[in-house]
Parts: sequence; C-alpha cells; structure tokens
Amino acid sequence: MRADPRLVAIVVYPGVQSLDVSGPLEVFSGATRLLEAGASPGERGYDVRVLSRDGRPLRTSSGLGIVPHGRLPHNAKAAELGARQGDTQERSIDTLVVAGGWGYADAAADRGLVDWIAGASAAARRTTSVCTGAFLLAAAGLLDGRRATTHWASAEELRRAHPHVRVEDEAIFIRDGAIWTSAGVTAGMDLALALVEQDLGREVALTIARHLVLFLRRPGNQSQFSATLAAQRAAREPLREVQRAVLEEVSGDHSVEAMAARAHMSPRHFARAFRAETGITPARHVELVRIEAARRRLEDTAEPIAAIAASCGFASAERMRRAFLRTLHVGPAEYRRRFHAPTTKETAA
Repeated sequence: MRADPRLVAIVVYPGVQSLDVSGPLEVFSGATRLLEAGASPGERGYDVRVLSRDGRPLRTSSGLGIVPHGRLPHNAKAAELGARQGDTQERSIDTLVVAGGWGYADAAADRGLVDWIAGASAAARRTTSVCTGAFLLAAAGLLDGRRATTHWASAEELRRAHPHVRVEDEAIFIRDGAIWTSAGVTAGMDLALALVEQDLGREVALTIARHLVLFLRRPGNQSQFSATLAAQRAAREPLREVQRAVLEEVSGDHSVEAMAARAHMSPRHFARAFRAETGITPARHVELVRIEAARRRLEDTAEPIAAIAASCGFASAERMRRAFLRTLHVGPAEYRRRFHAPTTKETAA
C-alpha cells in the first residue's frame, strides 16, 4: 500500500503569473500519474494544493482566472485540504512553493501573507520560489545570508531591496539548504523537475521531462535570453544607428573605433555614452549579438562550427567557444547537441 502523498502547497495572490503556478503543478501531477501507472512502486506521489489568502478566485497577470483549492490555514504548519465536500483535514506541508508575477510587490507588502510564509517554511521540508516569488521569501527573512536567484530583469531590484541576500543573476535555479529559488517563468518547471528527481530519482524526472518536452537539466543559464532584448535601447539616434548596424551586419567591422566613427564621436566619448545609455560596453554588446546569431545557426542549420564562427564575426572557432563559455557556460558543440532541431533532410538521412 502506497504511503500518503507529499503535500505541495503553491501560494498564489492577485497578479500571480499563471505559468509560475501551472508549470510546477504539471510536473508534480505528472510524477503522480507515473507512480499510479506503476513506476517506482511504493514511492509517494504528490498532492498539490493551490492556496490564497482567502481562497477566493483571483485574476492572474495575464487575465486568466484561478480558483484556489482553499485559503491559507490559520495554522501555518499545515495546509487545509478543503474545497472537497467540506473536508478540512490538515496535513503537514512537505514542499512550499511561492509563485511570482506582476503582483509580487503588493504580495510582499502583505504582512499577514509574509508571516504565514515564514511560519509555513519553518515546518516544511523545503521551501521554493518561482521567479519574483523570491521577493516574498526575502520579505519573510528566509533568504538573508543565502544564495538566491529570480528573473534576470528583477535581480538588481532584489539586490537593492534585500542587501543581505546573495543574488545570483544568471542561475536557472539555486538550492541553498532547504531553500530553493528559480529564475523566470519556465524555470519553475526546471526547479520542479529537480525536486522530483531528488524525491523519486532520475528516471521518473527524465520521463516527465520527455512528456513535457523539457530538458531534465537545461544547459547554460539565464544569459540565454535575447541579446537584442538584454541591451537597453540607446536614447540618442546615433547610438541607436550603431546598434542597428551591428544587428544588420553581424560579421562587419564593429571595433570601438569603427562604431565611434559611425556615430560621429571620438572613441572615448562613444564608449562612455554607449555604456551610460545601454548598461554594457560596446564590445560586450557586439559579442552578445554575435553569440545570439551563432546560437540561431547552431539551432537551425548543420553548418560546421568554424563556418558559423566566421559568418557571425568571430575571429576563430576558438574565440566563439570562449565567448559561449563566458556567457552561456556551455560550448557551441554542446549547445548544438542540446538545441539543434534536425532539418527534413537530416531526419530523412
């Protein structure tokens, strides 16, 4: 006879991101279905409960409505099963998940909610956050002195608001003791897969990943976001023109001197102005754009790596490999192995 399932409590609030909730929920539910189908006999599955302050339906950041399973119990050490024909039995929370979303600031300012999270975390086996849910963990004092991550666009805000938290911008997810934090949106599924792997083993987690068309362990880090989105758009037209030129002719001469001449500035003044308006140096901007162009070709074509390096403006394949390792923490060959989509011709072969 299988033991009682592990209780997973996902904390939600108005303005939560729907995928921060549904992503982990699908992973945990998938694990339970596998166990019920006969995988890993005797293992405990998961009972996932979505809980809010009052248990009432709420609107997510995308406008999608969520009907929680119930409200946060008065006893923070347990979670009401509730919403099932008056069933109010309580069991200890095994895994606490705090979702993120555009409503995180108001939620983090809700003292009652934050205090409940602190109390529930003290009793749970492990506590996790998805995306900007890290702000609620930080407000509860759970991240002080710990390594943590959040969505790359919110990392600096988390660092400023909570200076005692050791924020790591680029990690997909981080475990520090019993506290796990993850990056933006889909990273919550990466995190949930890691939790399932810890509980039920690699084979179960790998099977779920295959069903959801995910990597069990995604290579690289948050630096895999688009370089064209990562760099701020310059305010001045001459600098915007330089940015456009780099995108349109990625293999061209984009030395600081050449870009400065295009912007009709001295190299020193250009470098200073570019960094002030975009947040990165001109050389780093060019490198990020070239990495992104190379990534697309590695994903979409079977071109030799040396040819891709040359067509994307790298002096050599080795230069491109170093740039990939510096930014994505994975080399071009490994990146292609993980992300390349075979063409029709390749599939036929």
